[in-house]
Amino acid sequence: MSEPTGQDTPIEKGASAPVDATTAPVRASGAVGTGPDARIVAIVVTHKRRELLAESLKVIASQSRPVDHLIVVDNANESEVADLVRDQPIETTYLGSAHNLGGAGGFALGMLHALSLGADWVWLADDDGRPEGPEVLAILLDCAKRHGLVEVSPVVCDINEPDQLAFPLRRGVVWRRLRSELGDEDFLPGIASLFNGALISAKAVDVIGVPDLRLFVRGDEVEVHRRLVRSGLPFGTCLQTAYLHPNGAAEFKPILGGRMHTQYPDDPVKRYFTYRNRGYLMSQPGMRKLLPQEWIRFSWFFLVTRRDPAGLREWFHLRSLGRHEQFGKPDERP
Repeated sequence: MSEPTGQDTPIEKGASAPVDATTAPVRASGAVGTGPDARIVAIVVTHKRRELLAESLKVIASQSRPVDHLIVVDNANESEVADLVRDQPIETTYLGSAHNLGGAGGFALGMLHALSLGADWVWLADDDGRPEGPEVLAILLDCAKRHGLVEVSPVVCDINEPDQLAFPLRRGVVWRRLRSELGDEDFLPGIASLFNGALISAKAVDVIGVPDLRLFVRGDEVEVHRRLVRSGLPFGTCLQTAYLHPNGAAEFKPILGGRMHTQYPDDPVKRYFTYRNRGYLMSQPGMRKLLPQEWIRFSWFFLVTRRDPAGLREWFHLRSLGRHEQFGKPDERP
């Protein structure tokens, strides 16, 4: 994975898509396999960040409720990473890929391998983040059991300032940037920051599938969240525990007095994948209703805030590539 695959869209509560009696999904009546016999497989995707990976694995391997197996997907296929994985104090599998699958393909490979090992739950993590402490997995499992969930996410906080959220979270019309602003609630239904410490049941994976390899990085977790919302399965965020991740809020630029935000990565490669993949996502069922807001936000940002017509043309071009499912890499563009 050439770039982090953290939540690249502000986290918002999704609304379940309407379904008729012939297509309505089977809703979970309770969490699957949350007892001591549940087989939990942790999956970490990495790419040339061995030192950060070592810090992440140290916390994952020391959970009070131990993971039953650890899978590390290495998109750089480095022997040093293979050695690191082999030296962990828990049962492990190292999957070195000679082809860079990106975060999307890496998680897809890891999740499929976990299912083949008999996982009841998969616990997903990136190499640049880590659980906030040894109780995270136990707390997530308890939350899943109490609320009957097939997916539960921790709060994603700034790894350097843990009271700050790593990504802005909108509740109603108000944007929250501090963990302390989330209130005293135990659980937020219908909200999830996937891949950053998310715990997903095998039952849910059977329904929603694995990430789309074509997205490579950026937006892959938004696509899985879209499927999760439309599935009708119960999921949400546990407010009693956290996953620590580098702060990504700088990419989200406030407009209209802070009532809306627009994403603008300064790095052109990140911008390419963000806008291209967003063009694809906005053409999918469950996302199309956001298109008018999308046009207003980006037009305002580029034409009024930045006074950058060329930037708006770039945004339009990249989103058109995604909308037409043109998934080449930046160096493959004509």
